[in-house]
Amino acid sequence: MDLKLYNAIGSKYKNNAQKTRVVSERWAWQNAYCPRCGNELTKLENNRPVADFLCTSCKEEFELKSKKAKSIGKKITDGAFSAMIKRINAPNGPNFFFLTYDKAQLRVNNFLVIPSYYFTPNVIEKRKPLSKNARRPGWVGCNILTHKIPASGRIYFVKNSIIIDKKRVLEKWNRTSFLKNKRGASKGWILEIMNCIDRIPADQFTLRDVYKFEDILKAKYPNNNFIKDKIRQQLQLLRDKGVIEFLGDGRYKKQS
Repeated sequence: MDLKLYNAIGSKYKNNAQKTRVVSERWAWQNAYCPRCGNELTKLENNRPVADFLCTSCKEEFELKSKKAKSIGKKITDGAFSAMIKRINAPNGPNFFFLTYDKAQLRVNNFLVIPSYYFTPNVIEKRKPLSKNARRPGWVGCNILTHKIPASGRIYFVKNSIIIDKKRVLEKWNRTSFLKNKRGASKGWILEIMNCIDRIPADQFTLRDVYKFEDILKAKYPNNNFIKDKIRQQLQLLRDKGVIEFLGDGRYKKQS
């Protein structure tokens, strides 16, 4: 995915951060589409808190984050902590596009979306307030801890500079869209089990493999005395939603 055609757009900006923002937003606007319904996106006005694009068909909102890197890594630096928490808790919380690029080659390495329903307060890290000598003393920013988001929540349009088929993108989005209606501990349990499955190296795994995370889950839910029952319940839900495939005899397979 070549950025050369877009580089001239940002040439009039001297500030590198502004140039990156302008070029990446223009690229996303002209190349991305809504991963929920497949329609085109409209660019929103500048300086709108946590929103860059809107799908006028299904009304999904998207915020774009760009990074000079091969991958998104374990965390992404973001804006004001309070604004982020407010927006992810809102009914129309934004989905996030992440774009990583090679500056020397002017090439998009990866472009992916993480749906809004994967964002919970525990994936937003509060940074230390700026010092009294800073331009904005006391301002508190945040980081998005992408390593805490299950693999099923990372939906690629472009992966390692290879374009992913649009049909596949839409299928992956819709496979986990049921999470949008989940709240509180109910959603928390699903995401925890998804993360446990991600930590199993093989594509196929057993119920016993997931049971190995019982102590970790018990530490997070100390008042639950039926952890294994809860594990089986969540695996059944993920199976029914097509996130994992049941092979029989307590064996499962991850869906790519």
